[in-house]
Amino acid sequence: MIATPFIFILVYMSYLRSFAIIAIFLMAGKGFQSLTQIPIPGSILGMLLLFTALSTGLLPPNWAKPGCHLLIRHMAILFVPVGVGLMNYLDLLQANALPVLVSTLGSSLVVLLFVGWYVQRKESD
Repeated sequence: MIATPFIFILVYMSYLRSFAIIAIFLMAGKGFQSLTQIPIPGSILGMLLLFTALSTGLLPPNWAKPGCHLLIRHMAILFVPVGVGLMNYLDLLQANALPVLVSTLGSSLVVLLFVGWYVQRKESD
């Protein structure tokens, strides 16, 4: 019986550590973006920094895993505010529907063609 509260605390501490790591890399990316003024959002730079730390082994993957899994599990809920916010700009979206549609379909086609080419190239090696 005594081990149950201890395990409960350990689980929540792992979530806390994971969210702290994600937040630190987000702030680092935003700080890097504001210092360099490059036209890439700070959140994307933070994600790239986190990816680099994870892929080089500087950060153990199990430290970031609990928070990442929780965010991915509830990702659909996280898009609700964005969808509601888009309703404020419905007239702007209707006025630019054709460019948005063409760029979306065009970029999707480019990605599809590139991935198809890359997979065929890898399979032939």
